Amino acid sequence: MLRGFKNFLMRGDIVVVAVGLIVALAFSTLIKSFTDNVINPIIARAQGGRNFGLGWQLGRPGNKATFLDIGSFISAVIYFVIFMAVVYFLIVVPYKKIQARRGVAAFEEAGAVKTCPACLSEDIPAAAGKCRYCGTEQPAAGTAQHP
Repeated sequence: MLRGFKNFLMRGDIVVVAVGLIVALAFSTLIKSFTDNVINPIIARAQGGRNFGLGWQLGRPGNKATFLDIGSFISAVIYFVIFMAVVYFLIVVPYKKIQARRGVAAFEEAGAVKTCPACLSEDIPAAAGKCRYCGTEQPAAGTAQHP
């Protein structure tokens, strides 16, 4: 029973989806900060300020709603970078090592591709002998094609 659970957790697509979700959550924090601290004060300035930190007061001094808070946005960018570094070094790197021991390539760059001259598919692996879509024989890698 535990072996099945371990195999479920170690499936590549589960980890990829989890990392994608983590990136999306961190990116949403960055976007929220941008909208709360840069866009919202510009909109509030149209309705009618004091200095609250790093940024500019767009309206009457003391009005926090019209303060363009660049400091909070920079803080969110720093948070995003640190968070992504933690995800990479604590989740992605160990996962890649575990998957490499199992003989599976995880988070690897896609190999070289070529275009099939018959059906014009652009995602045929460079070393392929036949097109996966139309079955046409492909020229060997490194040989020139003649029309």
